[in-house]
Amino acid sequence: MNTCSRRMFLLGTATTFAGAYLAACGKEPSAEIAATEIPVGSAIMVDKVIFAQPTEGEFKAYSQTCPHQGSLITKIDGMTATCTSHFTSYDLADGSVIDGPGTKPLTEYGVESDGTTVKNVSA
Repeated sequence: MNTCSRRMFLLGTATTFAGAYLAACGKEPSAEIAATEIPVGSAIMVDKVIFAQPTEGEFKAYSQTCPHQGSLITKIDGMTATCTSHFTSYDLADGSVIDGPGTKPLTEYGVESDGTTVKNVSA
């Protein structure tokens, strides 16, 4: 019969937790979408990334995570994204706060586009 000492159990638990934490939190989301799917003057959410097209051919990408308290932004109306957890609204032209308790702008990503597809990259 194999036995597990308390020390080995705690070490295994800590290692498992650390690995899961790093896998979940250590990497920025990455997404790609057809340029034609991003409406001009509005935005779309894909794989925790908000892709916006303020004017034709100009693309922006932001984290879907609200900087106020970490909830996901779930509502887009034109060029305004709103976190419905605490109702902070953001301007998708530049990521700035429009209204609400949040004070930090959205996390902006770099954007690569070949004219057909748009993807976010680390800023």
